[in-house]
Order: sequence, then structure tokens, then C-alpha cells
Amino acid sequence: MAERSRIFEDFAGIAGGAFSALVGMRDETEALLRARLDELVRRLDLASRSDLEAVKELASNARTEAEECRARLDTLAERISALEARIAALEKPAPQTEPPAAG
Repeated sequence: MAERSRIFEDFAGIAGGAFSALVGMRDETEALLRARLDELVRRLDLASRSDLEAVKELASNARTEAEECRARLDTLAERISALEARIAALEKPAPQTEPPAAG
């Protein structure tokens, strides 16, 4: 019976060693795959997610600023039109009235 438990202990030791070897192979395979993917991304010149998010934020800020500038420009154009109309009204010659006839 002692010999039988010794066989099971040996078998458990072999299984544990095989499991450790498989975990090591898995880790090595993952590292190799990650390195290959990183190389592929660099070769394809793809942007990272953080770079993409930064560009999206810049574009959003630029769009907001452009909308604000457009609104301000429209307001200024309306004010200029109103001022031009007032200037034109002031520059109109006053209607000539005939002097009252003498007597």
C-alpha cells in the first residue's frame, strides 16, 4: 500500500511539473504574440487609443470654439448692419422746405 501511495505522489509530482511547464509555455506564447502584435501595429502606423481620444477632444474643443466664433461673428454683422443703416439715415439730405412767400 505504501508503494501505491508513492506511485500516486510521483504521478502528482509529474503532473505538477507538467502543469508548471504548460503555464510557462503559455506565458511565453502570450509574450511572443504581444510582441508580434506590437510590431504589426507599429508597422501599420496605427494610433493608440489614448492618441485617438486626445485628438477627439481637440476636435470637440475646436468645434465648440468655432460655433462660439460663428455666433459672435453673426452678432457683430448684425450690429454693423444696424450702424450702417443709422449712418445712411443721418447722411440723407434733409428735405428742403420752401421759405414762406412774402406777402
